[in-house]
Amino acid sequence: MDELSIEQRLQQISERIDSACSKVGRDPAGVRLLAVTKTFPPEAVDEACRAGLDQMGESRIQEARQKLPLCSSRITWHFIGHLQRNKVREAVEYFSMIHAIDSLRLLEAVDKACAEVGKRLPVLLEVNVSGEASKYGIPPGEVPQILDVAGRFLNVDIAGLMTIPPFSAEQEDARKYFKKLRELRDQWAGSHGFALKELSMGMSHDFEVAIEEGATWIRLGSMIFGNRKYKPAGNDMQEEC
Repeated sequence: MDELSIEQRLQQISERIDSACSKVGRDPAGVRLLAVTKTFPPEAVDEACRAGLDQMGESRIQEARQKLPLCSSRITWHFIGHLQRNKVREAVEYFSMIHAIDSLRLLEAVDKACAEVGKRLPVLLEVNVSGEASKYGIPPGEVPQILDVAGRFLNVDIAGLMTIPPFSAEQEDARKYFKKLRELRDQWAGSHGFALKELSMGMSHDFEVAIEEGATWIRLGSMIFGNRKYKPAGNDMQEEC
């Protein structure tokens, strides 16, 4: 795959998105591609931008701090990693959407930081559908409590939900987790008054199943940019493919 240009890879991805949508009668326009730029240099990001991508995702504040100022101003940046509260202010300043709010305390911190910089930010609640201890995210049983009080926050808009299923080489193994998130979304939207239109789910190894189950954002990295040159040290539980 590395010998292909980013434009060629995007064409292949677009064809697969269209096929997955056709399979379940969805309009491909309802599925948006988020390019995960972790470890990839500004030159690759700008190449993707020239090929037509303008929605990019970063998962580490330190990398974003160095990379974002060097990239095209046409890009809209999303934060997709685990966000520590001591880095919330920077995240609010750099990003236009946060995909992984995993606690009420973090939601409160983001709302406060948005107020300080005069910004209203769409956010997604990360739900730990699988119950894996190694995953970040809110247990499904605790999400209604957060939605019950979320209306008091004036500077964040809870736009939907996000999840990362257990990794499996077989993408069908992820289907039950994506389906469960969609079902929970429908349940909570009906009972709590939030539209929760966005479902951020699906990465390089399972995005077609995610689309079939209702994903509105899919997060792809190596499929767009090629193989990463190195793997970050440590156990990155928010790894994006």
